[in-house]
Amino acid sequence: MFMGASTKQGYDIADKSREIVRSLIAEEIKNLSNEEKDIVERIVHSTADPEYAKLVYISFNFVKSSLKALKNNEDILTDINMVKSGITQYDGNVECFIKNSEVVDIAKDKKITRAAAAIEFAAQNDFKGIIVVGNAPTALYKAIELYNNNELDVSSIVGVPVGFVGAADSKEELKNSSIPNIITKGPKGGTPVAVACVNSLIQTMKNINR
Repeated sequence: MFMGASTKQGYDIADKSREIVRSLIAEEIKNLSNEEKDIVERIVHSTADPEYAKLVYISFNFVKSSLKALKNNEDILTDINMVKSGITQYDGNVECFIKNSEVVDIAKDKKITRAAAAIEFAAQNDFKGIIVVGNAPTALYKAIELYNNNELDVSSIVGVPVGFVGAADSKEELKNSSIPNIITKGPKGGTPVAVACVNSLIQTMKNINR
């Protein structure tokens, strides 16, 4: 399966779409590695928005750290179930704890969002792997806080929450942290961006292992 395609017609459409995407963003991605180019191309393809080629920031160690985590079958933790549902073809665990009863209790007791409580719950249960935030800035803030306090073992973070409250600031904080990361600058982001990024990494890892 490539870019969601599973038939010849689907593959033809996906190939044509990627050709169009590459022509639209060639200048913006010319200095990126092949792996980074694939990530940005998939993001633009999934959103039909070439502006993302100017908004995506990828830390120098993000791809290497993420691929190592995927190769080792480390867990992937998402902020919401919609992001989890979009991540395919991975042999390891993809988790989302936002509806977990213990997470609900943590959120009530500490008066924090369930998205943030889910990150705290994961840290308490020895999570190790990649965190993917497509919607909840509070989850991103919590992940950074726990990492800085040596309470969370994270290999990399996909930090692309969408919105006008907290999203841009939380992503800027992640960008300035020592965590291997990818972000989208400003308020843009969301589930399609997060999913495109992770699925690109998974496909790259599978291609390397062939």
